[in-house]
Amino acid sequence: MTRTPAALRMVLSTVLVVACSRWTPTAADLSPADGKRVEGDRGMVASSHPDASAAGIEILRAGGNAADAAVAIGFALSVTDISQTGLGGGGALTFYDARAGKAGHLSFYPRTGRDPAWAVADTGPVASRPAGRAAGVPGMVAGLLETQRRFGRLTRAQVMAPAIRLARDGFVVSPLLSRTIAASRARLEADTAAQATFFHDGAPLGPGDRLVQPRLAATLERIAQDGADGFYKGGVAARLAQDVRSRGGLITTDDMARYTVAAMIPLCAEWRGLTVLSAPPPMGGSAVLEMLQLAEASGLTRLGGYTDRPAAVTAMAGVLRTAQADAGRWRGDPFTLGVPARGVSSASYAIERAREATAPARDSVTFGDAWAHDASALPARCAVYPYASAVRPPTATDTPKGPDAVAAERPATGDENTSFTSHLSVVDAEGNAVSATTTVGVLFGSGVYSGGFFLNSSAANFDARTRGTERYSNSTMAPTMILDGPDVRLVIGAAGSQYIQPAITQVTVRILAYGEDPGRAITAPRIQTSPGRLEVEVEPGFSTDVYAALVAAGYRPVSRIADITFGGVHGVYVRPDGKRIGIADPRRDGVARRQ
Repeated sequence: MTRTPAALRMVLSTVLVVACSRWTPTAADLSPADGKRVEGDRGMVASSHPDASAAGIEILRAGGNAADAAVAIGFALSVTDISQTGLGGGGALTFYDARAGKAGHLSFYPRTGRDPAWAVADTGPVASRPAGRAAGVPGMVAGLLETQRRFGRLTRAQVMAPAIRLARDGFVVSPLLSRTIAASRARLEADTAAQATFFHDGAPLGPGDRLVQPRLAATLERIAQDGADGFYKGGVAARLAQDVRSRGGLITTDDMARYTVAAMIPLCAEWRGLTVLSAPPPMGGSAVLEMLQLAEASGLTRLGGYTDRPAAVTAMAGVLRTAQADAGRWRGDPFTLGVPARGVSSASYAIERAREATAPARDSVTFGDAWAHDASALPARCAVYPYASAVRPPTATDTPKGPDAVAAERPATGDENTSFTSHLSVVDAEGNAVSATTTVGVLFGSGVYSGGFFLNSSAANFDARTRGTERYSNSTMAPTMILDGPDVRLVIGAAGSQYIQPAITQVTVRILAYGEDPGRAITAPRIQTSPGRLEVEVEPGFSTDVYAALVAAGYRPVSRIADITFGGVHGVYVRPDGKRIGIADPRRDGVARRQ
């Protein structure tokens, strides 16, 4: 055996020490998974499917702006992320015009029609209700086309070309899509055309199989040729209404023709010297703004960290529960109900509610009186966003929605019963930005399959207080963007039903309050709470002291493994020097891509 001389051993040891002392982490070290953390100097996109992100980059390279890329991604996700979004769904989108320094918001969530039966609740067990009854009039196509008309610069044919290609030629099925198909077998097998598309020889399409959707391609081609009329009028609309009504639904061709996109002013708040913009009702942006305001008012943002800081995690539990209680009460279609979203989002309300957020844990948290703060003066940074949501003040007929009712909305166990969503974030080379969230509701929506797409299940979101004719359904979706002066700093949003707002908040606090790298922030463990229960769902990865502290504070931690339901966050962080960092949640299929 040959021994290494002592002098040589000393030299080798010195080299190793110097090499290690000079090592600095690279983007690959921070995110070993493909596309989960990407740096770039020009346009950047992040979405819940690789082929959809590629479509966005294709459009940016063709000369499109952030809106063009977002529309292309949205249509592509309607093909590739079909279990969670699609032409039969809806969503919300905020566009930031960097040159003008202003933002515009479009809400295009599913909507009820004119039939008086829309105002009547379904009865009996959920499993026995007609599938079509859960479907509202879809807004996805109208919303994407209106985005293109208002903010885009390319043609409709250009931005829809990638989606048409993906539907016509097919794409490779991922493990996640295969899993959602298998979990929804009963829903898909109820329609012979859907069964033929998503199953082969009686088995769900598996990872690596190719999903080809010629019927969806034909519908997309009709939209590219005729615009909104190609979907909301004519053969597509007639077939949709017939298919829905044959499954017990209420949508008519008149309802389709009457669908309108709501152009709105985004909710605005000042937070840590930044301007935070998020989605107004019927979306759930006010809860994200309240959570961020409460994080500041309660001192959470000054605790310096999260993963290994017991005080920070227990404080976050109080913040989330308090805002969730308010979100459960103050929601609804702002065109028909009074919703004090500006009050919920205000710093003054957060100071008041911080007492609740920092109080000892108790079985349930009740909502506060946001109306008292709804007319409070806007911060100077928000002067150009004078959102006013209140149609009328609450009356005795507005049944209060307490914490028990909020808790009851938690989906049943199992992927097939959980509401899913899809999010995309875009920042182009000029600094324009889009944050957009879309959905069909639960996996594959209502299960009604028409024209190669699934109708949403969003009509099931109504309750006794919010139900009625010709109104938008409620949602927890909260596409958000944060500005530093005139510059975009963070574009962010999430998928995952009731996990959306807490996920956005936890990632945002990590990046902008604790200074964590965006890639680490999106991968890091999260918690999930409910205002009506002391259980706190916890992902693995926190320090053991955190779990012990939750127990000591009176909470009951419940183990959750990071998965599709725990909030799929996709975002773009822009550093002060202009470098873009795209981030995609490892809990989902999505990736970030650079121009």
